[in-house]
Amino acid sequence: MQLPDIANRLPKLLQTAILASIEAGNAIMTIYNNHSYSIDLKSDNSPLTTADKNAHQTIYQILTSTKIPILSEEGENIPYNIRKNWDLLWIVDPLDGTKEFIKHNDEFTVNIALIQGQRPIMGIVFCPPLKTIYFAAEHLNGAFKVVLSDNTSANVSEIIANASKLPLSQSSDCFTIVASRSHLNDETDDFISKLNRKYEETKLVSKGSSIKFCLVAEGLADIYPRFAPTCEWDTAAAQAIVEFAGGSVLNAATNSPMTYNKQNLINPSFIVKRK
Repeated sequence: MQLPDIANRLPKLLQTAILASIEAGNAIMTIYNNHSYSIDLKSDNSPLTTADKNAHQTIYQILTSTKIPILSEEGENIPYNIRKNWDLLWIVDPLDGTKEFIKHNDEFTVNIALIQGQRPIMGIVFCPPLKTIYFAAEHLNGAFKVVLSDNTSANVSEIIANASKLPLSQSSDCFTIVASRSHLNDETDDFISKLNRKYEETKLVSKGSSIKFCLVAEGLADIYPRFAPTCEWDTAAAQAIVEFAGGSVLNAATNSPMTYNKQNLINPSFIVKRK
C-alpha cells in the first residue's frame, strides 16, 4: 500500500478508529458500572478482566473492516517474521490501566494507534468514565480533545468538528511532573528528585494509563518520565497525541523518538515533554 493511498484513507480511518474506541468504551462501562467482572492473571502476573476481553472483541470487529493488520495486547501473539513485513498496522490497547479499572478510580483508557514505517501517524485515546476523547492524525496536522455529551451513541463527524486543538494551556505557575500511579520505581524517583532541585517550584501529579501523556499534550503537565516497563500498545496512540500537539516522546537513552512494531514489543525507558 503506497503512501498516497494512506493519505486519502486517513479521514475515514480516523472516523472508524474513533467509533471503535467509543464502542469499546461502552462495553467497558457496562461492566464497570455493574461491578460484574472476573479477574485472571496473565503470564506476567498483570490482571486481565472481562472488560479487557470484551473491549478487544469490539475493537477487533470494527477495525477488521479496514483490512489493516491489528496488533492488540489481548490479541494473538503474532511472530515478528510476520509483523516485520507490515509497514502499516493498528496497535491497540483495549483497556489501558486495568489496575486502575479494578481500583475503580476512573483512570483508564482505550488506546488505538495507526502505525506507518514504525511511527504513529494517528492516535485515539478515550477515557470512558470521563467521556473524553483525545485524537490526532497526520492529515489533521494537530491533536485535539473533546468531551462527549453522551458516549452511548456517537456522530463521529460532529465529535471531530467540535474538538479543541491542543495544547489548551500554555503556561503554569510551577513545573508540573506527571508520573504513574501504579508503577513508580527508584529510577523514576531519582529523576523526579533532580527536577525538584532544578526548578524553584514543582508539582507532582500521579495518574494511571495514557492520561499522563494527554496531560502533557494539553499543557497541564510539563514532563512525564517513565523508567518502569511498558509495551508498545501502552504508548503508541498517546505518543501520536503528544507529538501532533507539538511535544516529544523520546527514548531516554538515545534521545530519539520512540518507534513501533519492533522485534521486542517492550519499550525502552522514555521521557515525554510538552510543546
